[in-house]
Amino acid sequence: MTPGDIAAHVERLQQRASELENKLADPAIYQKSAELKSVSQEHRKLKGLFENFRRWQKALEEISENELLLSEENDEDLLELAQGDLESLRSECADLENKVRQALLPPDENDSRNIIVEIRPAAGGDEAALFAGELCRAYMRYAESKGWKVELLEENSSELGGIKNVSFSLSGDDVYMHMKFESGVHRVQRVPVTEAAGRVHTSTVTVAIMPEAEAVEINIRPEDLRFDVFRSSGPGGQSVNTTDSAVRVTYLPTGLSVASQQEKSQHRNKEIALRILYARLLEARQAEEAAKQSADKQSQIGTGDRSERIRTYNFPQNRVTDHRYNVSSFDLPSIMEGEFERVIDPIMAIDSEMRFEELQK
Repeated sequence: MTPGDIAAHVERLQQRASELENKLADPAIYQKSAELKSVSQEHRKLKGLFENFRRWQKALEEISENELLLSEENDEDLLELAQGDLESLRSECADLENKVRQALLPPDENDSRNIIVEIRPAAGGDEAALFAGELCRAYMRYAESKGWKVELLEENSSELGGIKNVSFSLSGDDVYMHMKFESGVHRVQRVPVTEAAGRVHTSTVTVAIMPEAEAVEINIRPEDLRFDVFRSSGPGGQSVNTTDSAVRVTYLPTGLSVASQQEKSQHRNKEIALRILYARLLEARQAEEAAKQSADKQSQIGTGDRSERIRTYNFPQNRVTDHRYNVSSFDLPSIMEGEFERVIDPIMAIDSEMRFEELQK
């Protein structure tokens, strides 16, 4: 898609923006919460697209002016200044073009959804549990930097301070769009704190990113759900509650079950268990629909399946590598402090380019 094609596409979207503004001006829409949310989100995204497009056009103009100045000017100081501005403008221009292109792609139906994140240790015992906890905290810091709301749903700690499993929700703008690349197996290579000999060990944790489902999207009959209550337990299985506040909900047609014991309230644990169950059922339904697609339409760089090894965190080399997109960052400490944009932003750029190429075939 050339700059001219992009400009024509943006121009056509101006009409759509006007239609959305007319809908938002109609008082009747404020009585329809689902439609209001959908229209507001689409209108906000179009406004962001138009703003980035204007900034991109301005950057292109300034690049042309600086290139002309470089070809005509003889003053060394001015030439050095223009060259510095040109490098900065080219970087900004590339970033803005990528944002515009991404906004013009057909949206993923889940992109604007909130999500539930599940992290579990896989291979590696205590070291895997410790890294699962560190990864959880890093994701939460990233979410806070994006202005997303974080809600802890379930957490079971290990004896050494790691986690056996954790579930939390992230709510905000385009949460799934940024986090969908995180599903899969994350591998860590480092010297464990429990290793006296100082040898590098490899451990793994699994991350599942599930778009949150509205109850109305998953057609579940009340008789298809079974609820069981039990007492919460802590590390080692000891009881941490004297009342039956923990809840397990089972979807009888498939046997899928979710338990929650995070809260002291049985009602709250039931709510959490149902949220996670709905998300898992939506994930399963969408995976089934995707599997029906022809093989030539499957992604060439990864399925997003939680069993796929997607990334390595190599502490001795200070390196994080995403194996699907061949993206590496040599600032692992910053990433573990929540700066996942160092990996996610390049992945999104590559993914957008691949999707554009696919559209043009």
